[in-house]
Amino acid sequence: MSNMPSPEPAGVRPSWVDDELFPFDSRFVELDGNVVHYIDEGAGPILLMLHGNPTWSFEYRSLIGSLSDRFRCIALDYPGFGLSAAAPGYRYRPDEHAAVVAAFIDRLDLSQVTLLAHDWGGPIGLHAAEQRPDRFHRLVLTNTWAWPMNGDLRVEAASRLMGGLLGRQLIRRFNLFVNAFIPIGHRRRKVSAAEMAHYRAALATPDRRQACAVMPGAILGSRAFLAEVENRLTVLAKLPVLIVWADADVAFGGKELRRWEATFPNHTTVVLPGVGHYVASDAPEQLSAAIRSWWAEPATGTNASDDGTD
Repeated sequence: MSNMPSPEPAGVRPSWVDDELFPFDSRFVELDGNVVHYIDEGAGPILLMLHGNPTWSFEYRSLIGSLSDRFRCIALDYPGFGLSAAAPGYRYRPDEHAAVVAAFIDRLDLSQVTLLAHDWGGPIGLHAAEQRPDRFHRLVLTNTWAWPMNGDLRVEAASRLMGGLLGRQLIRRFNLFVNAFIPIGHRRRKVSAAEMAHYRAALATPDRRQACAVMPGAILGSRAFLAEVENRLTVLAKLPVLIVWADADVAFGGKELRRWEATFPNHTTVVLPGVGHYVASDAPEQLSAAIRSWWAEPATGTNASDDGTD
């Protein structure tokens, strides 16, 4: 996007959002001073879709379009991401995002929720589910984690680099996470210029990119939060779980997949060969098909692979 979009008042859908590319009504709710944007489309069982870094509910647009005939698809933006505005003093930490998600669930009085979590949406959403276990029915996990990354030298090095002073400056000044990692995180298809414009516009200024810049350092800096999420996973251990795993991800691999399978005995695993990190955007048809199939036949501890054919 050549020209920086003008800032819009909180709670107003910006003019740069393309109504054809993102053809959903934007809704807003105030939670503890944060103005949280969300999409709420369709009717039926609730799918609560939580994004990672540096994306927003826009990442789920194809999935929402595909599933809203069968499910009530809800996708929100954390404060500082997408079209949401953070309250003064908000620090964009994962524990704060998890508290916002829990408050969002309470405000909308959601029940029988199926969490669909990706990347940071995993620990954030699972923490909220652990605080409200009576409101959750099932889990869908796509290339995420929910524990401290102790001893993983590759992850720790990346967190120190991108979460350090230099990395944060690169993110704030040059929108590095959007410009580099979103294209890298797609392997089956190329992200269009119009899509990239929407990701850039959501984080259009250095101040706005603070939310994105905090998250890499939080992989190490939020170890206590991640340990708490890990320790309470037993609260959710009996839930049916669908694991949809992209095997061409630069961030998460087989080790994390095996850990999820060991954590949730009532799981169904679908591996998507050649799919990149941003599963819902890189392979929305395959993810949609996996959810529909799993819903029709409750998880019984199976494994499958999708070679991209229908």
